[in-house]
Amino acid sequence: MSSYNSAIERLYALGHELQLGPSRKFDLAHMRVLCEALGNPQRAFPSVLIAGTNGKGSTAATLASILQASSHRVGLYTSPHLLRINERICLAGKPISDVAFAAAYDRVTAAAEKLVAVSALPHLSSFFETVTAMAFDFFSTEKAEIVILEVGMGGRLDATNIVEPILSAITDIDLDHQKYLGNTIAEIAVEKAGILRRGVAAVMLPQHPEVNQVLGERIAALGARAVSATRNMASLSPASSPLVHSSPGETRFSLSVLGAEVEIVSPLVGRHQLRNLALAITAAEELAAQGFAVTPRTIARGVRQTSWPGRFQRMAATGERPEIIIDVAHNPAGAWALRAALTEQLDERPLVLLFGAMADKAVDQIAQILWPRMAHVVLTRTANNPRAATSADLATLAQSLGVRYSASTTVAEGLQLAIAEARRIGPEAVVVIAGSIYVAGEAMSALR
Repeated sequence: MSSYNSAIERLYALGHELQLGPSRKFDLAHMRVLCEALGNPQRAFPSVLIAGTNGKGSTAATLASILQASSHRVGLYTSPHLLRINERICLAGKPISDVAFAAAYDRVTAAAEKLVAVSALPHLSSFFETVTAMAFDFFSTEKAEIVILEVGMGGRLDATNIVEPILSAITDIDLDHQKYLGNTIAEIAVEKAGILRRGVAAVMLPQHPEVNQVLGERIAALGARAVSATRNMASLSPASSPLVHSSPGETRFSLSVLGAEVEIVSPLVGRHQLRNLALAITAAEELAAQGFAVTPRTIARGVRQTSWPGRFQRMAATGERPEIIIDVAHNPAGAWALRAALTEQLDERPLVLLFGAMADKAVDQIAQILWPRMAHVVLTRTANNPRAATSADLATLAQSLGVRYSASTTVAEGLQLAIAEARRIGPEAVVVIAGSIYVAGEAMSALR
């Protein structure tokens, strides 16, 4: 039996899906063969499949929390992770244990090796395929009552898409991963729409006209049922109802759900999170109609108890450091959402940005959105990740934009530089960490 550490080491040796290329990442036949050898664990539980460019993790975490508050044994599968890989596979609100993780790894790897040996598979599964199969195996073994699955990338050919969901949800779609999903928002929407199923309800909100057209046509072709979440959309506008009251630690509003008026208090702040909340609450209402024990009270309790770190996460100032905000914004749409939240929550307070990003992202666009708002930018690079943009490349970009910047060789060093710069500016200065979930995770580890 593998140890936890050896399982982790071997998993990473399989190769990140983005490094293996589209022919390896996008191959559902591979996942079906692997899971059939495992006894098709993905069929052992009802599932909800959530796709989108931004917000799918927040929506999944909120929906899982609502179901957990409704006394269901809920599985939650998300990616990537902030601090430990175990975060990707959660049951009943807790990450998979190291022992269970290693056991699931052994079962999946043994099956894959046997299939390769008899040429039923051409090669071992990728990192993401293996972890996804491990999640299916774990949720089946531990008898999850329902599982919420966040699509890793795209949808149509993502490894999670071998399930037959009882409900689908699609969050906001924008340009991202164009190398794999297409160069236009319509092409990307086609990939996301691949999670829709014939006759199965699909929860969504109006968005870009081209996205609306693609989703509408796909729903019509499948005979699926489109469920709009607009009825649960709160607003920051005084002329709208329900009206949001937003404070540094929460978003609060009244809402009529399942025939009762409840107060919704969410720890996820920012205008963009109102859309994710609406999707999660609407999905919960749909599941209530399918017989799950969701009530107005458990919806309110589940929203309040949602834990989803790294999403405009505020850490109060101490005697040793200024206030710090951690956000995993890593594409232009996420950068705009972060900038709007900074304006809404912090007004004109001076900001110091600790920034690192993956080179295959739209780094130029992200920088143009975020960096001009900053008093100073500290450039950094996450450790041991060949996809990471170099500090030298980021420095060239900073020079072209005319922003004040400094560079660091590690995230931990960059964090100290950002803290020192904020203290130099004054007590109102705030450190913002953004650009990559990997940078956010390393910064959180350093802060702890």
